[in-house]
Amino acid sequence: MQFEYTVETKDDIKTAISSLEDTLKEEKFGVLWEFDIKGKLQEKGLDFNQEYKVLEVCNPHEAQRILSENQMVGYFLPCKIVVYDDQGKTKIGMPRPTALVSMVDDPKIKELAEDIEQRLIDCINKSIV
Repeated sequence: MQFEYTVETKDDIKTAISSLEDTLKEEKFGVLWEFDIKGKLQEKGLDFNQEYKVLEVCNPHEAQRILSENQMVGYFLPCKIVVYDDQGKTKIGMPRPTALVSMVDDPKIKELAEDIEQRLIDCINKSIV
């Protein structure tokens, strides 16, 4: 099982995030929070110069649907998508929801996670075109 999905884009980080937000909206996902790891570490006096943003994304209807089936899945919500600089190349990636929910061992949850995972992968792929 592959635990993550990562792609490279020719866009800079700011443009990549903007494009990703647009494609996420098409699937009714919104960015709840954008965590700037570089900024936070530097604010704490640590030497970290790599651009690294963590986006917490959620589709409220999907969250309600999956939490109604199994509250343990809330441990994995909201979904995370990272946009970061890797030696001068912008990458977008996420942990696969199917890998995360495999710990719950619930066929119905796995089915829901497969659907959400494919939709998020489609959003990422559309954002890099």
